[in-house]
Amino acid sequence: MDAGRIAGVEAEACPSQAAVMDVQAYLRRIDYQESLTPSVDLLRSLHRAHLFTVPFENLDIHLGREIVCDEGRILHKIVNEKRGGFCYELNGAFAALLRALRFRLTLLSCRVARQDGSYGPEFDHLTLRIDLEEPWLADVGFGEGFLEPLRLESRLEQHEQSGRVYRLTSRLTSPPSSDALYGLEVMAEGRWRKEYAFTLQPRELSDFAGMCHYHQTSPESHFTQQRICSLATLKAGSLYRTIS
Repeated sequence: MDAGRIAGVEAEACPSQAAVMDVQAYLRRIDYQESLTPSVDLLRSLHRAHLFTVPFENLDIHLGREIVCDEGRILHKIVNEKRGGFCYELNGAFAALLRALRFRLTLLSCRVARQDGSYGPEFDHLTLRIDLEEPWLADVGFGEGFLEPLRLESRLEQHEQSGRVYRLTSRLTSPPSSDALYGLEVMAEGRWRKEYAFTLQPRELSDFAGMCHYHQTSPESHFTQQRICSLATLKAGSLYRTIS
């Protein structure tokens, strides 16, 4: 798809602020200037570009600014204000960009793993399924997560440039159905560590509103307990630089 042919794509309007996708402004925000033909190569390039330019951060929570699952407000914050955000904002905005570039995608709800190995509640995290010739998992909003999209395929060990190894586990269902439970794991310190679990049931951005409110108001949320700001980098042999 020719970048010059996409000046702007109007997305779904909302009562508080119209969501107008200015594709070129978004691409300038993530410093991407190459081909826009929908493909796995484009998905990888956009995924990496996003992680290297848009920080994972929760600063608005500590500034007392409400975060709303509203596509227009999210796009304005990330593209126009050149800010970052947490999962609902980052993956919500990335989904809007990919949709404007004619990718087929689905918003998925994740339950994040706790230290004891159990999982948190539904809608704890937002991730993305991208359907090309095969399905992919994309996530630019998990903080210290994977650098490039992962094949949505069970038990396949997938290497990242950072040296991490990821895999997806699942219940045995063929073909994959919306109620199949997937688990994302990463090899860390010689053992597999759970990251989050999800099904393939399609979700809407508004479905995450309750947990988005919880994470910015509850004293039990780790987002209210500390300030976080991280950005992907491959300098000094480390994938992420974190400021908190």
